[in-house]
Parts: sequence; structure tokens; C-alpha cells
Amino acid sequence: MDLAASPPSLGPGRPYPLACRILHFLPRSRIQRHASPWGELNFALSGIMEIGISETTYLSPPQYAIWIPPGVPHCCQNQGEVHYACIDIPAAACVDLPAAPCTLEISPVMRAILADFERRGIAYPDTPEDRRLAQVVIDQIRVARAYASYLPSTTEPVLAPVLAALQRQPGDKRGAAHWAATAGITERTLLRHCQQHLGMSFNEWRQRLRVVSALEMLDAGQAVQTVARELGYSTPSAFIAMFQRLTGQSPDTARKRAATPT
Repeated sequence: MDLAASPPSLGPGRPYPLACRILHFLPRSRIQRHASPWGELNFALSGIMEIGISETTYLSPPQYAIWIPPGVPHCCQNQGEVHYACIDIPAAACVDLPAAPCTLEISPVMRAILADFERRGIAYPDTPEDRRLAQVVIDQIRVARAYASYLPSTTEPVLAPVLAALQRQPGDKRGAAHWAATAGITERTLLRHCQQHLGMSFNEWRQRLRVVSALEMLDAGQAVQTVARELGYSTPSAFIAMFQRLTGQSPDTARKRAATPT
């Protein structure tokens, strides 16, 4: 596993409202635990970014970013190849941004601005026009819909084994009633546990698990039809509809983007 000692230094004297870094990690790469004096917004351009904060692993599939406030220790790792963007925001501009690490939904406006910065190679938006665009990005972070985690986990003794079993077999089609029975509880109790400990319904968590699993398989070059079958969908169209609804892109687009050399 490749090990990077620390993230790049940004230079504290640079006059910028934010800094953009586009990074590329090979499979099984890792950045050791560290804390930055600035806030970080991390999101994957292709692949799935994994960031460890305390005892939680945050995942960043398309359309979602991981927000890390200044001074929060974290480490980065990934199983597959990842091309991702890191937006660094000075601590003074983070005062009214989320105070705790979280997953943020990326708006089309934010994505368009950052795509424009990447296309033009803007690392530090120094011109008045680019600085205004950078301020829009910060404003979009402020109003973005936040989640504790895209795919939350729990150590709760009743629910944790059920989630672990589903993660081993994300294509298992058996419903909530079956999994409640394996845990020795009623279906209603299982659903209540999901809302209480995961902050979402059993079915929503399960669909997010399938999105994460699908991205890993698509990044590995598997065909859309194969992924749909492995994840328990009777037809590719049903899988495509779910994937597009949750990620904003088709699985074929995700697969081709992952296959495009960076």
C-alpha cells in the first residue's frame, strides 16, 4: 500500500479564498492521519474516496462530498483507483460552515464551477472574477444538504450484524422481514432501529449500499448488465433507473469515466 507522509503544503501567505487540488490515487493508496489548519471539501471525480475520521469511515460517491472542518484529524484510503478534488478553505472562512465532519450533497452549481476551475487549471482563484466564483462555492457549502455519512454504520449489537451481512452480499434480495427474523426482532423494530441509528430507512440504506457496490464494480470494468445481475436486479433497466436517481448519472457514464485515463 502506497503511503503519503502528509498532504501538500498550501503556503499560508497565498491570497486566496480557497485552493483547488486535483489528486489521483492508485489502488490501495493511503495518506496517514493528519490534521489541516484549513477546512477540506473532498469529492471523487471517479472512484470512491474513503476518509477515516475518529472511528467512522466516510464514503464519497458521485454527487456527494466529505466536509472536514479545520483541525480535525483524518486519514485517506482507497481500495480502487480514485481521481478526486480537494477544496481547501481558510479557517477564517469556515466560521459558518458545518462545525462537524459530514457528507454534503454537491449542487449542480458547485460542480459546474469546480469543473470550470479544473478545466482552466485554476489552483488559486486570483482574479476578481474567479474569486467571486470561489465565494459562490463557499456559499454552496453553507447551504448544502448535510448527512452524517453517505453510508452510515453502527455498532448497535442488533443492527450491526444485519448490515454486515448485507455488505457481504449486497445483491441479496430478501426483505426486511427476513433480516428482522435473523436478528430475533420484529420487522417494525428493525425499521425503527434503522431510523434511530442510521438516520434513514432500511430500504434507503440498502439502495446506497448497492450504489457504492455498483461503483466499485463499474470502476473495475464490469459491464452494466453484469453489475445489475450481481446486485439482484431482474432487469438492467431497473438497476439503471435506481443508479441514475441516486447519483445523477447513468452507470454506463460512470463506467466509461472510470476507464478514461487521467
